[in-house]
Amino acid sequence: MATASDLAAARYRQVTSITRQLIDLIQRLWRSMSAATIEADLEGEAGAAIVAAVAAGQLTVAEGAQAFVAGAMAEQGSTAVPEALLVAEAFAGVAPDGGPLETLLFLPAIGVQRRLAAGMTGEQAMLGGLADMARYTATAIADAGRSSDQVGMTADRQCVAYVRVVTLPACSRCIVLSGQMYRYSEGFLRHPNCDCQTVPLREREWAEVPTPKQLYARMSDAERRRVFTVAGADAIAAGADVGQVVNARRGMSTAHVHGRDLQVTSEGTTKRSLYGRRLRRAGGEFVKVPGQRYTRSTTPRLMPEEIFRIADGRDEQLRLLKRYGYIV
Repeated sequence: MATASDLAAARYRQVTSITRQLIDLIQRLWRSMSAATIEADLEGEAGAAIVAAVAAGQLTVAEGAQAFVAGAMAEQGSTAVPEALLVAEAFAGVAPDGGPLETLLFLPAIGVQRRLAAGMTGEQAMLGGLADMARYTATAIADAGRSSDQVGMTADRQCVAYVRVVTLPACSRCIVLSGQMYRYSEGFLRHPNCDCQTVPLREREWAEVPTPKQLYARMSDAERRRVFTVAGADAIAAGADVGQVVNARRGMSTAHVHGRDLQVTSEGTTKRSLYGRRLRRAGGEFVKVPGQRYTRSTTPRLMPEEIFRIADGRDEQLRLLKRYGYIV
């Protein structure tokens, strides 16, 4: 029978496989673009194809979230049925900061223009833009997976916590957090391109995931020097604690919207969306935003991370997740 760690590994493979397929597609589309026309390209058919593909990838990873959580709970002896069903569509088309996915995936065009202005050749600028697009895509897919996993955990009262699982290769900031356990609703510390995963826990007990010291022992000397620097690797080899060598939280933060206190998203707020239809029945107001095709709600839609931060207890979390269209 598969263990919770086995299920987490399978979930990791699903997310990374989808990411690799998307990056392969993006590379093929990227060859049809040029530095001179990159803005028009990403505003046209090629850009629309990339956005549609990444949104479809987000939908796929979100659709697997509830089965992953249910499998982990069953492996730990739970026979309970989740209180609500996850709405996978709520996690598609949204950037990690809550903004529109198409806005995030247009940023590589700006990066290409900046590289050209700095004196790079068109080929160099486009290579840099492709790297940007790959990073944004990987982050959007991983965040959709983790966010939907956390909503799935909230819908199952038997889940009380999750443990962070780090898969090599990984950066030093993630390695020192491997095996750390958090309440099911606690925000997931991550950085751009982070692919760490979670193992849902039924009871407050450690899952069999590698510790920072065990991960360090599995790394080659070259990998240790690359991740921790030569001096840091030497210090750890001399007996220093991995967590003392690395500032675990430097440069890491939970997703937020332009520094605001509340995490909201404009995605899924049109009259046609699931959340929009509910809001319209409740008497919500909608306005036409200049330059946009559809009317959107004047009421902000909270991100799942913000709901977990402000809600008082699981009942309130479930109520808000239903209100904002993440579960039914």
